[in-house]
Amino acid sequence: MEAFRTRQFLLSLFFLALLVCATSSASAQTYKAEGLNEAPPKELAAPIRAALSQTGIRVTGPTGPVCDLWLGKAVPGKANTPQTLGVVFPQLAQGTLVGAIRFPNSIKDYRKQLIKAGVYTLRYALLPDNGNHMGVAPQRDFVLASPAATDQDAATLTIDQTIALSRKATGSNHPSVWSLAPPEDHPKSLPSVFHLDEGDLWLVEFSVPLSGSQVPIGLVVVGSAPEA
Repeated sequence: MEAFRTRQFLLSLFFLALLVCATSSASAQTYKAEGLNEAPPKELAAPIRAALSQTGIRVTGPTGPVCDLWLGKAVPGKANTPQTLGVVFPQLAQGTLVGAIRFPNSIKDYRKQLIKAGVYTLRYALLPDNGNHMGVAPQRDFVLASPAATDQDAATLTIDQTIALSRKATGSNHPSVWSLAPPEDHPKSLPSVFHLDEGDLWLVEFSVPLSGSQVPIGLVVVGSAPEA
């Protein structure tokens, strides 16, 4: 009997240790977003800086800053645009400047392509609906990152121009893609960070002034496509 109680006690200690380790591991992977009282970087062209908010968002993770983000002051878009299958933000035209991002360290994009530390513009794009990208994301909405030095005009570009600029970020034939997602459906203060268990993705959520209203958007900053 005494041996049975001792074994129960040891098992309890074992499971408690597992719980503490799991909690510590989850805590160690915590990301957060906070306001950044800093103007857009000087690396951006003057017309781009003028189109962006004078304050930003900083996302930090277990090892420090992940990225800094500046959003458009008034992102152009068409109000009351009808929804289409797989498109979350139909108000946006492809090539629209959504914001700019700064990576303090090299990072991998949603396609696991290595992107060097630096400043990049972010322009809206839709994943081609040609069957070659099935399963990449639940929606077709993305932003493409382009090196600040190559993107000089805040005006909306064609999708071909946007892709050509973004290829300079990867040094390959594929642009640097960053997945957008609808916001989480619960009350919160923005900016915020949330985790999607499916795919183990971390997203920063913010709102942009679009079509006369504030539209919440989620951007994947850590994690990649299932087959990337």
